[in-house]
Amino acid sequence: MLTEQLLTQYGATKLKLRKGQFLFYEGEKAVNYFQVMQGAVKMITRTNSGKELIQGLFRSGESFGEPPLLNSFPYPSSAIAMEPSTVWRLPKDHFMELLRNNFNAHLEFDKVLCERLRYKTMLLTSISFLEPEEVIWNVILYYSKRKPLPKAEDGLHYIVPLTRQEIADMTGLRVETVIRTVKRMSEEGRLSLINHKIAVSAPVMT
Repeated sequence: MLTEQLLTQYGATKLKLRKGQFLFYEGEKAVNYFQVMQGAVKMITRTNSGKELIQGLFRSGESFGEPPLLNSFPYPSSAIAMEPSTVWRLPKDHFMELLRNNFNAHLEFDKVLCERLRYKTMLLTSISFLEPEEVIWNVILYYSKRKPLPKAEDGLHYIVPLTRQEIADMTGLRVETVIRTVKRMSEEGRLSLINHKIAVSAPVMT
């Protein structure tokens, strides 16, 4: 979201993470701004029984963990690298100075936070009132429109960067339910399965 030029200008450094490495834990104090340079990071909470709930997935160019940073409360979730990743790290005081001095960056940052709030509202409403098929479809739509998707081998579809397990962990549905529902949606032509990956057509992304 913030350009590399701005990040380096205000003193950001690069942090390399191994797959499975935690960047911060639930309950820790937020003291840095983080943005994915390459790779992927997820924010998760875990129940007492060990069940994982994904609060957000973040890939190249996307920031995460900002509300605790801005409002000075502990992280409500932990952040973990989903694959080998490089993350920009900018101290809080430098980040606040950056926002004060760059109004356009501040505006873009506000838009991102508003879009995430809209997604959380949509997801909560879907889980509360809709059948699993519509819950899954709404999540797929959100991630299909969030940023450009890679084309599938057939050149007609785009691969959604979500596994069945990740969809289950984001929605609270059982993974068996997600697998069964995605298969049915494919049979109905609502989405496609290409090399076992979920894919959508171009009109869905518009």
